[in-house]
Amino acid sequence: MPRRPRSRRQPPPLPPRDGVGAARVRMPVQGQWGSVADFLVDRTGDEPGVWRRIRSKEVLLDDGTVVGASTTYRPGRSAYLYRDLPEEVPVPWELTVLLQDEETGLLAVDKPPFLATMPRGAHVVQSAVVRLRRDLDLPELSPLHRLDRLTSGVLLLAARAEVRSAYQRMVQDGGLSKTYQALAPLRPDLELPLTVCNRLVKRRGSLQTVVEEGAPNAITRVELIEPDELARLGDVVEAPRPRSVGCYRLTPTTGQTHQLRIHLAGLGIPILGDPLYPKVTPVDPRDFTTPLQLLAQEVRFLDPITGVRRVVRSRQALPILGVGY
Repeated sequence: MPRRPRSRRQPPPLPPRDGVGAARVRMPVQGQWGSVADFLVDRTGDEPGVWRRIRSKEVLLDDGTVVGASTTYRPGRSAYLYRDLPEEVPVPWELTVLLQDEETGLLAVDKPPFLATMPRGAHVVQSAVVRLRRDLDLPELSPLHRLDRLTSGVLLLAARAEVRSAYQRMVQDGGLSKTYQALAPLRPDLELPLTVCNRLVKRRGSLQTVVEEGAPNAITRVELIEPDELARLGDVVEAPRPRSVGCYRLTPTTGQTHQLRIHLAGLGIPILGDPLYPKVTPVDPRDFTTPLQLLAQEVRFLDPITGVRRVVRSRQALPILGVGY
């Protein structure tokens, strides 16, 4: 069946500023506000901030119209404005560039633990996207897939808007193969390799993903990397580990939130350093001593622009050591 052509998404009317994109606020169709300003004050609760931005002509509608004090409310439309950045604890690791292709705009980096992929909530400047936009002067940079904030390893991004859709289609169509490694307890009674297949659901407001009845949407192959293979690989584990800890190879064919973490916890071998599975453990945001021992070690894909088969490997190795070690 032929693919339906996708409509081209219009770029935001406000460009990223210092690496951070403008916030988009959609105006409800049934809204009864008299003006855009009234709506934004009500929605944000920041009357001085809204009026400061309006006076500076930093509030725009999706068609580029500059919002003034009397601009009437536009049901179903969107307003864009720059947000005030939250105070953040700096993540004490650097991003390493693994691949930067000027022709295609493809970028691959080695993401450290504790660094969010995209700016969201309390993690804006301390995100891979914003750091890289600033450091590499790439204002259009956007991720092609996502790594959890606590997960380390290979992350792919597109540096230019015109190439983004081709790579995103490749990812959405299952063309990106990923291999992870994790340190977790050994369980002698667990017969490996095996494939975990179940249904995972992550609800808004909940920290944990949960397993539910229904059609499976999450599949992970789990293998134990035996000692002789570890010796051949050499760089998989670069520091001694207890005999009760195993190194596992994880090959997901789906990409649900926290999939690998909940699958291993469900097998009775939760990943070392995991503060969410099997139970939630509060962590001080300034504490970088116990990284999650989960590494996105390799990605493989056929480049949709050049037709070249690419393999990108992380330069990091397990265990991921925390600050102070």
